[in-house]
Amino acid sequence: MNAASNPNLVRSSTLTRYRLAPNPGPMSLEGTQSYLISAPGEPGVVVVDPGPLDETHLQELAAAGNVELVLITHHHIDHTEASTRFRELTGAPVRALDQAQCHGGDPLTDGETIRAAGVDISVLATPGHTADSVSFHLPEDGPDGSVLTGDTILGRGTTIIAYPDGRLGPYLESLEKLAALGPAKVLPAHGPLLPDLSAICREYAEHRQLRLDQIRAALKELGEQAGVGAVTDHVYNDVDPSVRGAAEASVAAQLDYLRSGNQRPSR
Repeated sequence: MNAASNPNLVRSSTLTRYRLAPNPGPMSLEGTQSYLISAPGEPGVVVVDPGPLDETHLQELAAAGNVELVLITHHHIDHTEASTRFRELTGAPVRALDQAQCHGGDPLTDGETIRAAGVDISVLATPGHTADSVSFHLPEDGPDGSVLTGDTILGRGTTIIAYPDGRLGPYLESLEKLAALGPAKVLPAHGPLLPDLSAICREYAEHRQLRLDQIRAALKELGEQAGVGAVTDHVYNDVDPSVRGAAEASVAAQLDYLRSGNQRPSR
């Protein structure tokens, strides 16, 4: 199938397309969106997050153009399981913030600009969801640019702070860093595209403050040394069992933040 006519490759912005991987679930929503970055008329492409080890998915990504580079937003398996196989298919180097996720390429550096497939790609370290989370800013993608946010910002709902690897303090700082980019288009790894990065960052920060207030209230009722399970039962009493683990990880991250002594004041 010609890449230009492949209905599985969805145009997401002037400089990007994505293919939805066949891995839907409570945490991955409809599935992982593997993005293709390229300037109009360029034969080369950059692939972001090749996703799960599904041969059809990988073959269609590989057929979308001359794959020059593979970039990884973070180490979670729904983003990286296929990295080695995809390098075999394309020969392209795989780069990530974490050396362990690199295959034939150097680790990413916060603040570096990559020129590939006719596009300038700015690397932004955005830890919090995980310690190695990065976002990719395309400043020339439309009037306000776009940002591939991985799991730092989702298209629907809010992301998990995967404690202890992820931490809430760095996550709040990452939201401020992303908000400073203004009304860029949000290209998340899961869920719908969003129109205004700064607005969604504000909503995310407000949600986190609301949850922190709920945790503070729970500790007043349960005792300051209440454990993760008890606080989760109190604050997330209607959570679906399929995402109970995610809720507990988020509670653990919030308790760590509140007990660290360096949290920001509640607003």
